[in-house]
Amino acid sequence: MRHFVAIFICSFLLSNLVTAQTPKNQNPSDIYHAVKKLNFLGTALYVAAHPDDENTRLIAYLANNVHARTGYLSLTRGDGGQNLIGPELRELLGVLRTQELLAARRVDGGEQFFTRANDFGYSKHPKETLRIWDKNTILGDVVTTIRKFKPDVIINRFDHRSPGTTHGHHTSSAMLSVEAFDMANDPNAFPERLASTELWQPQRLFFNTSWWFYGSQEKFEKADKSKLLNVDVGIFYPTLGKSNNEIASLASSQHLCQGFGRLSTRGSQTEYVELLKGDLPKGKNDLFEGINTTWSRIEGGEQIGTILNKVEENFNFKNPAVHLSDLVKAYNLLQEVSDEHWKNLKSIELRTIISAITGLHIQAFVTTANSNPGEVISVTMEALNRSENKIVLESISINEQQISDATSNLVENELYKKTIDFTIPLNMNFTSPYWLLEKGTLGTYKVDDEELIGLPETPRAFNATFNLVFEGTKIPMTTSIIYKYAKPDKGEIYQPFEIVPEATASFSDKVIIFSDDTPKEIPVTIKAHKDNIAGVVQFCFDNKWSVDKEVKEFNIAEKGDEQTVFFTLSPPQSEDESYISPIIKLNGANITKELATIAYDHVPTQTILLPSQAKVVRLNIEKVGEHIGYIMGAGDAVPTSLEQIGYKVHQIDPADITEATLDKYDAVVLGIRAYNVVKELSFKQKYILDYVKDGGNVIVQYNTAGRWNSQFENIAPYELQVSRDRVTDENSEVIIIAKDHSLVNYPNKISEDDFSGWVQERGLYFPNKWSKEFTPILEMKDEGESIKKGSLLIAPYGEGNYIYTGLSFFRELPAGVPGAYKLFSNMLSVGKDKLENEDQIKG
Repeated sequence: MRHFVAIFICSFLLSNLVTAQTPKNQNPSDIYHAVKKLNFLGTALYVAAHPDDENTRLIAYLANNVHARTGYLSLTRGDGGQNLIGPELRELLGVLRTQELLAARRVDGGEQFFTRANDFGYSKHPKETLRIWDKNTILGDVVTTIRKFKPDVIINRFDHRSPGTTHGHHTSSAMLSVEAFDMANDPNAFPERLASTELWQPQRLFFNTSWWFYGSQEKFEKADKSKLLNVDVGIFYPTLGKSNNEIASLASSQHLCQGFGRLSTRGSQTEYVELLKGDLPKGKNDLFEGINTTWSRIEGGEQIGTILNKVEENFNFKNPAVHLSDLVKAYNLLQEVSDEHWKNLKSIELRTIISAITGLHIQAFVTTANSNPGEVISVTMEALNRSENKIVLESISINEQQISDATSNLVENELYKKTIDFTIPLNMNFTSPYWLLEKGTLGTYKVDDEELIGLPETPRAFNATFNLVFEGTKIPMTTSIIYKYAKPDKGEIYQPFEIVPEATASFSDKVIIFSDDTPKEIPVTIKAHKDNIAGVVQFCFDNKWSVDKEVKEFNIAEKGDEQTVFFTLSPPQSEDESYISPIIKLNGANITKELATIAYDHVPTQTILLPSQAKVVRLNIEKVGEHIGYIMGAGDAVPTSLEQIGYKVHQIDPADITEATLDKYDAVVLGIRAYNVVKELSFKQKYILDYVKDGGNVIVQYNTAGRWNSQFENIAPYELQVSRDRVTDENSEVIIIAKDHSLVNYPNKISEDDFSGWVQERGLYFPNKWSKEFTPILEMKDEGESIKKGSLLIAPYGEGNYIYTGLSFFRELPAGVPGAYKLFSNMLSVGKDKLENEDQIKG
């Protein structure tokens, strides 16, 4: 168990060494800050449901003012959200949001943890949430995190006493935390997990409340505050040159894919926490009051504390290296204590401080982004002592394999550099997010390895340990092997070093729609991750479909190059849904993965191995019209989906819209949240409505309620009030209430069966009030709720039609849901049946 705890602590701290930017050197103020943290032996855990739920103000306060070891347990990775900066959704969005959380913690000083819960989308009640998550599994993960992290205080972001009033994930996170508070110290609770953890009892449980939870500032002022503590999170840190709220704002702004980039806030600000369990501190502004957070907390710790408190009191900002002797003495004493938890944790902190005060630079890097098992790579090791202190490098090992044993004195400011050839073991696992290695359920990721559960990311494949001697004491310093390179326009760049297969294959489209029985050429792109590879790719398909040739050869000379081979796939005569996949046969191995890459400046580049497959759908679908104008909003893949069924989609820059600009299109579609995020639309709305009046067809997809530019009196030609109504059960019954309307009859006959197979939800932000000109087409509801009729509304305006829909086409079309394609085709074709009839009469 002790070995496991060490892995848990080290894996997290090492993960923070690999960033998208050049590592930050510690200045004396940073080192002094670290020493103060070293002398505080207390831990706080913040608990919520998603990335960006966390209160960075309170996390930053606890980590930087209280100096507590502070963690954030996000039950999910935010997979069910949306992405404002790129195309990543679902699992890939979860990877991106994981990295944004880690970036936030690097700013505010916290640590990051997760459970295996999958963010399956909005949930209205914790009953549904806990059923889909598998409550016992996720509760066990929360208990396990508490047992590993050993918090003295736990703070819930949400109120466990208000089920059904907010997002079910939010309330569930609080309910599980409350339940786990006592279970963590119960030997009968999850006893199978005690092999890798030990019992732990937190001292206090709080709810991070505010006036918002009371309904108004006035109600909050009148509320009983006898169990409330308050702290000023707006304090200024002179040694850091920043206020707590400035740190918190920067941390929160790491959540860029959720549009959380924001201005910094400054000045006094009060945060409140309500005591739920444990004893109430006598003072109303110290969450740790009465809890021993000094070195005397551990047996043998008082002597260590005497030394380190002296270092803190007499810290030399001009030359921090003068404290080396005391720090080494404290390190030696720490190795003798019996408390493995604090020994492991504080040893890492001490090693980091010793490295910082001596200006020690250690680095192990390669000149390639990835490699394969069995391949020989060149690893360059650097060590540099930038102090007058004597430091001896005894040896270097990679993953406990010693690769250099020549003792070297690290003379002040003389770079030690050595490059060696290192063979990647044949049994080395490929690098990929551990929670995506196996297929899970709708609500829970499948992870069986107890050592991984809770970690924010997969531990790095290779770590280099520099075995150093400081004043006669051996102190190992470990760093991950990274890929380092430079770009003329960006400078030095650090990137994780990954282990990948020799080749991967992918389809350009994840959903391929056959609107008739015409065969299509399906490109399969093979990417080489090694020089000089030659093999075959086998095309796998269902027996209802047929392909011209099942196996085709490829030959690629250079690593990083790609070759595309084409298979001609013929669909069946009748409607069908199936999957296709490529298998690369190379050097005796069968490779079934594709390599996805996530690259943004604010997070480290991520490579993800996923099953390579595409959904193929044979549809009997009719469409009218050809050219569709599309005004992109917050970002979606609807244009690509429409092109799959034969439309020519033209992206429209709102700035270019003028009178008659839109007349050339058979229909104009506004992407999700367009009125929320595209400011220019406030000046172009007249032209859009004029287009409708002159006979055009406009489809507006969902917008969040009331968040459009104040210049809009209304986003529709008639009264339309968008609400927060939504139907989250993707299998809820849908009833067509306007059965004779052309929208459900032309050119495709729509029935209730067309609403089967939908994913994640029916829709969101439905209008709940509209003028008589609008006709509601559908009605639906979640269990136990009132009927919602605002999911699809149409109104004639002049010679054309205005459609507003909160149905989640942005999810359903990329998922290849047949009924969603037919209904969207009908929306694009509205009014064209009258034109056909007129042409026939004229004829």
